[in-house]
Amino acid sequence: MPIPPEHRDLYRAFLDQGLDTWLARLPEQLAAGLDRKRYGDLPAWEKAVAKLPALPDEREVRLDADTLEVELALTDSQRRQAENLLRKLMPWRKGPFSLGGIHIDTEWRSDWKWQRLAPYLAPLAGRKVLDVGGGSGYHGWRMAGAGAAFVLVIDPSPRFFWQFRAVRHFVGDADGHRTHFLPVGIEEVPEGLAFFDTVFSMGVLYHRPSPLEHLLQLKEALRPGGELVLETLVVEGDETTVLLPGERYAAMPNVYFLPSSAALCQWLERCGFTDVRVVDEAVTTTDEQRATEWMTFQSLADFLDPEDPTRTREGYPAPRRAVVMANRPR
Repeated sequence: MPIPPEHRDLYRAFLDQGLDTWLARLPEQLAAGLDRKRYGDLPAWEKAVAKLPALPDEREVRLDADTLEVELALTDSQRRQAENLLRKLMPWRKGPFSLGGIHIDTEWRSDWKWQRLAPYLAPLAGRKVLDVGGGSGYHGWRMAGAGAAFVLVIDPSPRFFWQFRAVRHFVGDADGHRTHFLPVGIEEVPEGLAFFDTVFSMGVLYHRPSPLEHLLQLKEALRPGGELVLETLVVEGDETTVLLPGERYAAMPNVYFLPSSAALCQWLERCGFTDVRVVDEAVTTTDEQRATEWMTFQSLADFLDPEDPTRTREGYPAPRRAVVMANRPR
């Protein structure tokens, strides 16, 4: 069976990286992740990306800037066409991007998160990196911009897959085709892989009904000595403090466990991680997460108590996020 053009780089990369066991699973994983019967809007997203205008070879790409920027010469007609097609992929949640003069102001200022964690990272140059729950791939592109040799973004949302493909259309081969997207969750990563030098899991843990299982899955994806970068919702408290919300937290229906940073560190140590350290903790502001013309639904400001913004509208502490780093033992 011929490999679709949008997947050729992925297959080639898995071959080059020696991921033979996982490579054998790719056809099944891609078919399930991009199942048109399951995702009724998928053909429209695919069609939008296919219709993006042909671009000139000459372009300037900045993967190491806060706004992922691609400068190239487009006619006014091409720019209007491209913007209309990119809007068909809305909502855009992680970014920002500037593609041929089209500024995509995403719901999240994901560059702020990157600024908070980047100073503490082991240098990414030459490393093999996995970004779990990476959305449209903004942070994956930043990892490539920091010199990573191989970046794999995984997220089960097919909308995010086609957003990534749209950005790839503009980036072209400026990253040396080192950045890839697979529409799966962490549970589809082969057990005992022990491959990646750095694994990122940002904004995922609180969506997992079994958080320790998630931590162990992340550990298995890391090579011995590899680094975990974990960013998640936390609450204030000591190592025994864990909030188990009701049906919703900040209007989200699938939030399970919100530990304190101290409790989270204890979880990581119980899972066998070493050198566990909290490098950042801060309340999420409505400047960092907000509705925009590229994400027109409700956002954080709508989910807080209008009389007391330190609480969610359900009465829980307002979102506070921590970045914790740890290592798999050698």
